[in-house]
Amino acid sequence: MGHVTEPVACQNFVGGRFTPATEEGENRCPADGELLGSYPLSTADDAHAAIAAAKAAFPSWRDTPAPVRGDLVSAMADLLAARAETFARALSLEEGKIYPEAYGEVQKTLKYLRFAAGDARRMTGITAPSELAGTFAYTFHRPHGVVGLITPWNFPVCIPFWKLAPALIAGNTVVLKPAPETPWTAHLIAELCRDADVPDGVVNVVHGDVPPARALLESPDVHAISFTGSTEVGRIIEKACGEHHKAVQCELGGKNPIVVLDDGDVQKAAAATALGAFGSTGQRCTATSRAIVHERVADAFVEQVVAAARAVVAGHPLDDATTMGPSVSDRQLAQVLRYMDIGRDEAELRAGTGRLLDGGLDQGFFPCPTVFDRVASGARIATEEIFGPVLSVIRVQDDDEALAAANGVDFGLTSSVFTSDLSRAFWFVQHLDTGMTQVNAPTIGGEGHLPFGGIKATGVGPREMGPEAWRFYSEPKTVYINHGGAKRTSRFY
Repeated sequence: MGHVTEPVACQNFVGGRFTPATEEGENRCPADGELLGSYPLSTADDAHAAIAAAKAAFPSWRDTPAPVRGDLVSAMADLLAARAETFARALSLEEGKIYPEAYGEVQKTLKYLRFAAGDARRMTGITAPSELAGTFAYTFHRPHGVVGLITPWNFPVCIPFWKLAPALIAGNTVVLKPAPETPWTAHLIAELCRDADVPDGVVNVVHGDVPPARALLESPDVHAISFTGSTEVGRIIEKACGEHHKAVQCELGGKNPIVVLDDGDVQKAAAATALGAFGSTGQRCTATSRAIVHERVADAFVEQVVAAARAVVAGHPLDDATTMGPSVSDRQLAQVLRYMDIGRDEAELRAGTGRLLDGGLDQGFFPCPTVFDRVASGARIATEEIFGPVLSVIRVQDDDEALAAANGVDFGLTSSVFTSDLSRAFWFVQHLDTGMTQVNAPTIGGEGHLPFGGIKATGVGPREMGPEAWRFYSEPKTVYINHGGAKRTSRFY
């Protein structure tokens, strides 16, 4: 599979048309610096044009029957299936994710789109007896209007679509503001929406960084915001949405633990930990960043994880031999390297650390898969999100200590526990402070028909994906109909 690609000039997509940029940024492959194309450095005015287009398209889209909206999402899924390799290749080149992982992301997206399309026929309300005779009571759901979607670079196909689909099905129009690190995949999403005959203005895409995002937050014509990204930015968004009375949904950081008990399968646990820690270069919100291991099995566990770290093959994401691509950018690499330096002062270095430079890797942003052992549960590398292939091993003496260490962080996205004792497994499932828990499996992963999200500093608002994802994008309305069957009496409220 070749690396060279013709540069793609990504454009904003507003009102059903691609619009050229007045100012552009370069899109380069983080593995070798290859020029992939350009993207608009959009202003607030660009965002306001997209908001106006979405507002104009809303009445017609709102009044389109929900099953028809679902059919359109199904058509989007068909197009994505036909273009899966194109999306996966673009994702690999601009984000750095190895091709098998990129293709897997597209396939996961496809599964969710097909599931979500059916939600258009499942958006049911309730009927209930009224306190008043001759009165029929029921609820239904109305869309918010224009919705702003602000998405990250680490899953630039999956996350935009898992926000787009329920928003569209519920009857909203959308302005998508993708991460500036991954404009190509967002451009492909806009092309797909156009080719699926999404009505003009229903889906709009505005590239750039802070100015268009701020415009979405501040515009009175945008009624809801769904954001995925860092906790730091998420807090800014939460505050702004509160000030402007917007519905808000945030999926933020993670510091996910894998708990390995003394009766767990050490070999299986070590393999799951390596996959979660070093896969996707650690750039998943569900990545395994902490291994909390019972002292009796810790030596054997660390030995196997260290061997897995040393076996990682870093390289260009399209090369078949590569098992780990680069960090997405020099800024992200700098953050990872900074935490590696912190870790050397806090714990025992067992594998890796630093930047990979040999074998031509000096042209890219490659961090070394790194393992720190005997990490204190309160250490910075054990409590702060790094977003790179850095694992902290925390040794514990018993289940209570393991649980305290696992829960002793601000985040609460996902967790895992390895044990052969069903009672111990259920005890951890019940008490781990995370939105998701895996038993004898990696921390990574999720399925489209089940809710995805976390608690504490990780999650704000309803969960994404699953059978009720569309609910965030709607508001219930309660209706009382007096049909003349009896005299209406007054209420006290």
